[in-house]
Amino acid sequence: MINRYHPLKTCYSENPVMVIDTNASHSDLLDAADQRLRAASDLLETLYCLCFKQADVKDIPNIVNALYLLVQDGCDLLEVAKQRPAQPAYS
Repeated sequence: MINRYHPLKTCYSENPVMVIDTNASHSDLLDAADQRLRAASDLLETLYCLCFKQADVKDIPNIVNALYLLVQDGCDLLEVAKQRPAQPAYS
């Protein structure tokens, strides 16, 4: 039996406050994953287009942390969505 609330891997405490509701609809889980993965992709695209000579070295850990949170949360959401069958479409 799957627990209703699945903690995100990005939670650092023993009592997670950020969780995924495994009872959420399949499409809602996929939408949330898509939102986070697209945000990470957009950030990476922006960074790719910037000149790093203008960047401050102290910003790199902040950028990496933001990307890690977005990608890991998106992957966690996809994992939960894969465990839930998609609802059949009705015509």
